[in-house]
Amino acid sequence: MENWVTDIMEKLGYLGVYLMMVLENVFPPIPSEIVLPFGGFLTTYTDLTVFGVVVAATAGSVIGAMILYSIGMLLDAERLEKIINRWGHILRLKKEDIRKADAWFDKYGYWTVLFCRMVPIVRSLISIPAGMARMNFWLFLLFTTIGTILWNVILITLGSVLGANWQKIIGFMNIYSDFAFTLIIIGTILFIIWLINRKRKSK
Repeated sequence: MENWVTDIMEKLGYLGVYLMMVLENVFPPIPSEIVLPFGGFLTTYTDLTVFGVVVAATAGSVIGAMILYSIGMLLDAERLEKIINRWGHILRLKKEDIRKADAWFDKYGYWTVLFCRMVPIVRSLISIPAGMARMNFWLFLLFTTIGTILWNVILITLGSVLGANWQKIIGFMNIYSDFAFTLIIIGTILFIIWLINRKRKSK
C-alpha cells in the first residue's frame, strides 16, 4: 500500500497528492500519515512546494469529505429510525436514542467536525454523521477546511523538515492515534454512564 501511494504521488505530483487525499477520505485504509509527510518530503527534491502540496492535499480532503457528507444525507435519521423499529430491540436501542444523538450533534457537531479532522480514521468518517444530521453544508465545509488545513500543514511541514527520514513520523502518529482513540473510548464510556444515570434519575 505504502509503495503504491508514494509511487502515484511521485509520478503525478500535485495531482497525485490530490487524488490520494480524496481516496484517503473515502477509503480510510489509505492513511494521511503516509500521504502528507511524503508530500512534504517530495518538496525537498522536486519542484513541488510546501504551499502547493498543502493546497492540493486540502482540496482532496475537502472533496472526499463532501462525498461522505452526501452519503450521510442518504442515511438520514428517519431511515435509521425505521431500521431501529425493526432491529433496535437486538441492540436495545429506541427511536428516542437516535433523536437524542441527532440533537447532540446539532448542538456540538461543528466543533466535533473541527477537532475530529485531526484524528486518524475518525477524520474521514465524521463527515457521515454530519450529513445524517443535515448540518449546514457551508458551515460543515468551513470547519472541515479549517481542521484539514491545520492537520495538513503540520504533517507536510514535518515531512519537509525531516526529508528522507519522513517515515519517522509514522511511528509518532501510531502513538498519537492510540492516545486519541483511548480518549474517544473514555469519552464514550463517560457519556454512556451519564445517559444511564440521567435515565435512572428521571425514573
